Amino acid sequence: MTDAVADFLSLVAGGPFSPVNDPYRIYRRLRDEQPVLQMAGRKRPTFVLSRHDDVREVLRDDELFSSRANARGTSLVMGRTIIEMDGAEHLRHRKLITPALAPRALRGDFPELVRRLAHAIVDDFPSGGVDLVPAFTFVYPLRVFVEILGLPADELKRFHEWAIALTLIQIEPEKALEASRQLREALLPIVQRKRSEPGDDLISSLAAAEVDGARMSDEEVVSFLRLLVSAGAETTFHLLGSALHVLIENPELQARVRADGALIEPLLWETLRWETPVAVLPREATADTKVAGVEIPEGADLMLLIGSACRDERHYRDPDRFDLERDNSDVLAFGLGKHYCAGSRLALLEARIGLEVLFERLGELRPAAGERSRILGFAFRGPVALHVARD
Repeated sequence: MTDAVADFLSLVAGGPFSPVNDPYRIYRRLRDEQPVLQMAGRKRPTFVLSRHDDVREVLRDDELFSSRANARGTSLVMGRTIIEMDGAEHLRHRKLITPALAPRALRGDFPELVRRLAHAIVDDFPSGGVDLVPAFTFVYPLRVFVEILGLPADELKRFHEWAIALTLIQIEPEKALEASRQLREALLPIVQRKRSEPGDDLISSLAAAEVDGARMSDEEVVSFLRLLVSAGAETTFHLLGSALHVLIENPELQARVRADGALIEPLLWETLRWETPVAVLPREATADTKVAGVEIPEGADLMLLIGSACRDERHYRDPDRFDLERDNSDVLAFGLGKHYCAGSRLALLEARIGLEVLFERLGELRPAAGERSRILGFAFRGPVALHVARD
């Protein structure tokens, strides 16, 4: 066993939420020494892919590499959702879901709604310094979801707690499953009511969506809403937090972006590459095949290291450097092909507006005295604190 493999196994042993500081030195060695690493699994072998081209190949071929692997993880608490579906079933659900998630289809003037919510959150900041993670980056996407779902504003705290608990399925399964049950109890009556009394909210849109005469069942809508509240908020939460980390640590870059709002979009795309929020994706081989010359048997699991692929020096020049001018047209952070993230535009819009509001309301973002932010995590990566000074 090489040192790189041993180090990687130590990362995996901590679970998807282990507070890993810097996995990238290990990923670089994996890409060099063992880009398709076989590990023993409980019931089937697992192959870990770390190079950009190999990960891209697997993401593109949804027939040979199935998303049903998610059924053994996330779907245990979300229920059966689009992220574990393939083929015709996946296509039907995507046609039902994607139009409802388009920003133009969401409540009224959606960007102005999001901007108003962001300002309201900043209004509640304490005087003096503030930690932007609990005060803004975590609560902001949840607040948006509660609003577009048409739920009462006073439900935010409960949904906040449930969203956290759902992510704990690997380390606190009983707590995660209980949160899943409670979310179902809260959402199911609302979905049923929206079918007979539709409004201009996302639940009504999902309940009414129809493709070829078929609609989502109440349980399917509830399962997707659980996924949206947890995974959707998780992506925006970490994307926005990591972008703020970069800006706080690089005053000159922050000044450039403040002076030219058109730079926010490339900033967000480079953040997605440099610190991919959802850094690991699973797949399952549906037939015997090969990846980079390595035999992959039918039924084997594949662990796609998206975070490693986005730092692959074979594909990106000087990949550990944050480069606002980089061409990120092929970044894999939102997936690829038929399983490309349906909520990507929503996440980017929320993150952009969040940055614009913080720029407007807080002035220069400076680290509080004696505080430095760090980005942590294995499968999900983002800063755990962003202490900024306020004049």
